[in-house]
Amino acid sequence: MIIGLNIASWVFVQGLGSGEPLAWSLCNLGLIPGELFDRVPAGTIIPLGENLGCELTGDTTVLTLVTHMFLHGGWFHIIGNLWFLWIFGDNVEDAMGPIRFFIFYIACGLAAAAAQIFTDPAAAIPMVGASGAIGGVMGAYARLYPRARIVTLIFLGFYVTTVALPAIAMLGYWFFIQIAGGLPALQEAGGGVAFWAHVGGFLAGLILVGPMHRPDYLAQHLRHAAGPYDRY
Repeated sequence: MIIGLNIASWVFVQGLGSGEPLAWSLCNLGLIPGELFDRVPAGTIIPLGENLGCELTGDTTVLTLVTHMFLHGGWFHIIGNLWFLWIFGDNVEDAMGPIRFFIFYIACGLAAAAAQIFTDPAAAIPMVGASGAIGGVMGAYARLYPRARIVTLIFLGFYVTTVALPAIAMLGYWFFIQIAGGLPALQEAGGGVAFWAHVGGFLAGLILVGPMHRPDYLAQHLRHAAGPYDRY
């Protein structure tokens, strides 16, 4: 359902990334912290591309804290995010059930937004993407299935191979990359990757998965994980 909502938004709201529908969605449904918290003057114009831009009016709503999670900035953005959600989401949903998983997903997205806003509350660039919430899914996966083997592509020049890495190693490396990317971003203004949203979502997932998994899940998983490692 979550993947379907993202695809529907991309097709029917963002016009498959075409100019004006994409710009409209970013300006009206994207999260703009500076406008939400009155840190940017009304009338400020944020350029988005050739002959396109957002004119901030100051009438944005808190609903953008949710709507931004279902928007994307381009094809690679949406494909990459939904690929990761497809890989990790089903196992986490198994531990929670569909309703709890959906609540968990939204909560992680809100935590991700809060983390990014905290680092730059006056930001005027629209923030969009499901990656903060998906970061929460990845954090939950790392806690639930740390020994699960994830088949990963490795590029060594022109040579490409695969290696099965423990989830805790792959996702821990991903988390480290987000922090490493986020530290320089604290000193820079402008758009780019919302590294701190990824960090906030991941940490929220690590924490929230504890109280939100099904009451009967832990005993079942411990019986299932009696072997040397799990494979998902």
